Amino acid sequence: MAPSPTGFFHVGSVRTTLYNWLYARQQGGTFVLRIEDTDAERNREEWVDMIYDALRWLGLDWDELYRQSERAELYAAAAAKLEADGRAYWCDCTREDVEARAKERGGPPGYDGFCRDRGLGSGEGRALRFRTPDEGTTVVHDVVRGDPAFENSTIEDFVLVRSNGAAIFLLANVVDDGDMSITHVIRGDDHLPNTPKYLLLWDALGYGEHPVFAHLPMIVNEKRQKLSKRRDPVALEQYRDEGYLAEVILNYLALVGWSPPDGRERMTVEEMVEVFRLEDIGKSAGFFDVAKLRAFNGDAIRELPLDEFIERALPFVRREVWGAEADVDTFRRLAPLVQERVAVLGEVPAMVDFIFLDEAPDDEASWAKAMKEGAADILDATAAAYADAEWQADVLKEALLAVGEGLGLKLSKTQAPVRVAVTGRTVGPPLFESLEVLGREKTLARLAAARSRL
Repeated sequence: MAPSPTGFFHVGSVRTTLYNWLYARQQGGTFVLRIEDTDAERNREEWVDMIYDALRWLGLDWDELYRQSERAELYAAAAAKLEADGRAYWCDCTREDVEARAKERGGPPGYDGFCRDRGLGSGEGRALRFRTPDEGTTVVHDVVRGDPAFENSTIEDFVLVRSNGAAIFLLANVVDDGDMSITHVIRGDDHLPNTPKYLLLWDALGYGEHPVFAHLPMIVNEKRQKLSKRRDPVALEQYRDEGYLAEVILNYLALVGWSPPDGRERMTVEEMVEVFRLEDIGKSAGFFDVAKLRAFNGDAIRELPLDEFIERALPFVRREVWGAEADVDTFRRLAPLVQERVAVLGEVPAMVDFIFLDEAPDDEASWAKAMKEGAADILDATAAAYADAEWQADVLKEALLAVGEGLGLKLSKTQAPVRVAVTGRTVGPPLFESLEVLGREKTLARLAAARSRL
């Protein structure tokens, strides 16, 4: 896996990482993490750390770690070899020169080989280009895509070293793969057009047998558009911070483009390692369905043992509700009720904060929805009924049922203003169990405060 530290970790990169990792673990191979940080202007060290943190959170451990910024001498040596062998030459054409000549000749855009035989040496403002063969065909043998063929005459003499002396991605990529004895390259199909260039470079550098390629289908949104950082929620960090489980992210992304032979959907990482095959990856674009991912996550949360749910939810509650303090015993009483009602762990704080706050949260939309005509009578009657009721959930429910019957209302209509008065919201854990945990004193105080506000 070779991510560039130029931003958040894309879910497409997560899937690519996962497929590489699954295959390496299944085959008893070596999973290499290579940080492609040669673009000094765009790379930031905190993004490198975010890549490490993301992979550790997902549990995708690596066997070898490299950074391209530390390997510049290898790229320079490879470039020098290509030049010495007559496979590369220096070019002083600017982008404007290339575009102007293409416009003048009325042909396809791109470089026209202008400097091939000018005999230029290295110098300021000059880039090193690969001399692409004029004849022949380069075939990419791909596990997913078959054997796409590219006429060499259609491949321009591409840049290997920029005018500032830095190796471009393609040269660094090939040199690293050759030097690290990479046997399998599993990556997105947006790289497929570069692969014939990769193979020409690989052969020119004498690395021997080609790696096995598997170009993965793109991931699309509900409109079948390629996932975009600007338009779609694609940052892994966002899903982590919202409270998706790491194992659910892996399970779901594995199915975006691949399916096991038996068609099952819910799998552990160990099960995926056992059945994953490159040949089972589909050719069609994979649909990233956030609603389905959310449903997956909710199911997984409900299946957690209670103690594990509490352990995973506590960081979110601490962050949003307690700060440094933690009333874990009280949270434990509510946890079974909350676990059945959240799809992501980030929803837990809003389900339980009312228990730990001095006053009920103030949610204007919930107040407007519940506190309509007749709400004052409901609050008055409920406060009277709860003043000396036995403080147990079933008793509190029966008391509110009686309040509703006295006012000619069903329980759903009766409990709406009570819920908002006490919890601040129209949605939350079961009301009467919540009241039992909150206690009589706080409940009556909040009913009185809501009645006064009305």
